[in-house]
Formats: sequence, structure tokens, C-alpha cells
Amino acid sequence: MDHSTALTTLVEGNIFQASFPNGASCICLVNSIADDEIRATRITTQEKFVFDRATGAAVIGDGLAVCTINSIAPLPAEIHETLLQLDRRYGSGDYPTLRREEIDALLFVEGFYPAHPL
Repeated sequence: MDHSTALTTLVEGNIFQASFPNGASCICLVNSIADDEIRATRITTQEKFVFDRATGAAVIGDGLAVCTINSIAPLPAEIHETLLQLDRRYGSGDYPTLRREEIDALLFVEGFYPAHPL
């Protein structure tokens, strides 16, 4: 399946990985899908992105940075749920110390997504 076709399989509630050219990783939660865009939130910072649904690229800020979706591989249910919980906590403005299961989930995706690229 090619990149743009794969992106059409994303739905609200999916979690995916994107990155910047410098290698910075973004674990994102899909908030909404439109014909030509994917609106998502970076789970750990609550930064909002609008990705082009055909290219998987999001232009950030003044247009000098581009973040591109690298993997949409479905996560194991337990990891997915843990990341949703983390998103809810951070979305409510609650930024306490990470729990052990959250650390484990973030460490898991660090290796999982690169092993399952688009």
C-alpha cells in the first residue's frame, strides 16, 4: 500500500508516529479527519498539527519546519489505552510525573514505530 493510500485508513482515535527532519519524534492522536487533512494532537506536549492527508506532512509555525507521518501501525491495545490516558491527563493540564506504565508505553513506541514504517 502506498503512503497516501495508507493515510486514508486513519480514523479518529488512532495513534501514529510522525517526525521532523532532525529526528524529533511526535506520537500523535487523531482528533478529526477531513477529505484533505488529518487534525492531530501530539500526546506529550498537546501541540496541535494539521497533516495533509495525501502527503502526511504538516507545516509548523512559520513554515520552516515540516513534520511527516512515518508510521500508522496499530499499537497493542494496552499501549494504545495507556497513551490515551496520558493524552487525557495532559489535555486537562495535569502534567505530573509519568507513571511506570506511561514510561513503558513511550519506550515501547520508540522501537515499535521505526520497525513498522509506512
